[in-house]
This record gives sequence, structure tokens and C-alpha cells, in this order.
Amino acid sequence: MDDHDEWLEEGTELQLNFNKHAGLIPVTVQDAESNRVLMLAWTNEEAFHETLKTKKATFWSTSRQELWRKGQTSGNTLSIIEILVDCDQDALVYRVHRDGGGVCHTIDPTTQQHRKTCFYRKLNLKLGQLDFLES
Repeated sequence: MDDHDEWLEEGTELQLNFNKHAGLIPVTVQDAESNRVLMLAWTNEEAFHETLKTKKATFWSTSRQELWRKGQTSGNTLSIIEILVDCDQDALVYRVHRDGGGVCHTIDPTTQQHRKTCFYRKLNLKLGQLDFLES
């Protein structure tokens, strides 16, 4: 391990690497109470600093090419509880409190509410099809 790797992997200074994915870092969003994975999104430096400033999860929308505060229109915001940084400082986990009912933009037909997580299906490895999970 060279000095840079040791500093990066064992150091205490935040030096997020926004260079690997065209200025973006993947963010896994996890419910801090249930530990359930809620969504996957991207952040850039501006969105990350906005998240730190407001304590509300803010991302970079790759489809709209703009800053996007989760829940800005739906009211289903995500309050930051803690942020985990991986060993290479190029991936994050936002542990959050859900301030609204759901996270996903899709609607659960049984409740007519936004789904609590974007990961509401799993791949059935035997059948090769998607099975719905309970809400």
C-alpha cells in the first residue's frame, strides 16, 4: 500500500473522488430505522454540499441534468441521519429518515400511495422473473 492509498483508506480527511464517473458519485439511500435500501441516486459536488447544508438528501438528476432535492414536489423528503463513505471515497450511503410516506415515484396499486422503496421487486432466480415484495 502506498502513502496515497493509506491516506485515502485510513485517513480522516474527507476527499470525495468525483473524477471516476464524470463528476458523479453513486449514493445508496438506506432507511436508518429499518435498514431497508430505499433507492440509488447520484450526487455531484454541488448536490453533496447542498445535502450537508440542508440535511435533506439532494442529488444530481442524470435524466434532467439538474439538482434534485428528493421530495421537493411530493413532500416525501429524506432527512440525513448519517453519511457513510466507502474505502475509495467514491461511493456513499445516506442513512435517512423518511419524512413522508414513500420514496419511489411509482404508486403501490393496493394502497394508492408512493412506494416506500424503489426496490419493491426481487429477481426469482429459479423462474427468472420479478416477484413483488411486501410494502
